[in-house]
Amino acid sequence: MQISLVLIIYRSNSDIAKETAIYCEELLTAKGIKSQKLSSAFHQESINKILSESPPDLAIVLGGDGTVLKSANELLDLEIPILSFNIGGHLGFLTQDNKFLFDKSFVDLLIKDEFVLDNRKMIECNLFKEDLKEKYPKTIKYYALNDFYLKSIEEGISATNRIRIEIDKERVNDYKGDGLIISSPTGSTAYSMAAGGPIVHPLINALIISPICPVSLSNRSIVIPDTSTIVIKTINHNNKPVRLWKDGMKCLQVNSNDYCEIKKSAKATRIIILKDNMSYYSTLIKKLEWKGDLANPGSKDI
Repeated sequence: MQISLVLIIYRSNSDIAKETAIYCEELLTAKGIKSQKLSSAFHQESINKILSESPPDLAIVLGGDGTVLKSANELLDLEIPILSFNIGGHLGFLTQDNKFLFDKSFVDLLIKDEFVLDNRKMIECNLFKEDLKEKYPKTIKYYALNDFYLKSIEEGISATNRIRIEIDKERVNDYKGDGLIISSPTGSTAYSMAAGGPIVHPLINALIISPICPVSLSNRSIVIPDTSTIVIKTINHNNKPVRLWKDGMKCLQVNSNDYCEIKKSAKATRIIILKDNMSYYSTLIKKLEWKGDLANPGSKDI
């Protein structure tokens, strides 16, 4: 991999991440590679200003999964690969083992092409908002790597909502509960899993629909093909709006006369996975504290 410029994004509220960014910058400089540091508190305008002259060859993200998600959303249009290391937090599902950073081996692995590029498909949400001054709806589009979800707005008196979903133009269910999550396989180990949804391997072409605290126990998570189009409408009796979120970040208020259309996007986040990095299953074992240890075939069953 030819590397001339690297963008280093570090978690904004972490002194350890900031110090590691300086350390990373020094390592790159020693290899004759230019870099630009940036706090994760950035907005698209600051990215455009910094990168107006020359786009980076890759972005190194220092933090947790939240920092990776923020960076993936903001860097999506640049289509540059992301190499992330978990710094100052618990092991993440989107981050690499930070041993590659602290033993200084990651630069050589990149230069020697000892890595794979994992293209994680994004999901997109088109929000159709009815404009009373026009005869056609105004469309707003968002992208997410992990998930979209709908919940009550902060001012709401009650968290209970009624949400209707249609899949490929067929009405499937009316959910009553705190909200609803639409997740990609990448996001299946995030909010969806916390809400009782299944763990889905990121290479499986699927979308996951998970209710949040449903009133009826018959409302379960469902895994559908990623070729499907999901339409979501609020059907609250009092026309109470809900809030649309993407990857844990606020989007817009969804009113009773609005609807969301969610599907797999053509856009993807390119994630760099270094050679000999911890496997997906080993990450599950360590992160979820499972009994087995697939990374050590000689271990005894407990």
